[in-house]
Amino acid sequence: MRRLIRFSYRNKDLPPFSCEFGGRRRRVLDLPLIAWLTVIWVLLWSGLHWANVLTGVVVAVAVCLAFPLPKVDLGLRLHPWGILRLAGFLLYDMYTSGVRVTRQIFGSRPHRAAVIAVPLRCRSDLMLTATAVAVSNVPGGSVVEVRRATATVFLHVLDAGRPAELDAARRSVWRLEELTVRAFGTRDEIARVAVPPPTAPHTGEQPGDQGEDA
Repeated sequence: MRRLIRFSYRNKDLPPFSCEFGGRRRRVLDLPLIAWLTVIWVLLWSGLHWANVLTGVVVAVAVCLAFPLPKVDLGLRLHPWGILRLAGFLLYDMYTSGVRVTRQIFGSRPHRAAVIAVPLRCRSDLMLTATAVAVSNVPGGSVVEVRRATATVFLHVLDAGRPAELDAARRSVWRLEELTVRAFGTRDEIARVAVPPPTAPHTGEQPGDQGEDA
């Protein structure tokens, strides 16, 4: 006997946080959307009672069945261990980068800035955006452009006087990309970040062409 309701954690073909409902004509219900519609229903009645909540769920399910939305998979997956690793690395990297930037500000040695191109391994819009946000949250570098066609981020780095510093900045971006994908990516994207990163293109600019001495 086939089940009338199947949840996404049992059927990997369904979008995350959804369920499949019905007999021959099966419908996919978005659970967060149903929860949000239920909250709106309770707010409209201005009272948190079990009858209002139950009625809200019934109305929300009826609306979703009557006006089904197209099936859209954003490509977002939640991996708890990967999320913890990403959060821990971001906290550590923000601390160490903050200390390094402070030393650069109060140090006497001149520093040269540059804009470098870092090609990424994942080309999905979600992973490109998530990686760019993660990189921008770390002091010492900021994303100035994301080129979607080539999956390349252009990063402004404060300390780019030596080739080793440029390589370290690229490795940091690739590390953040890997952790971000392992936290929120699909299986195919995780397989992509498991391979060595691509070769960074040569921009033809010397360190310091994009900035002045600090």
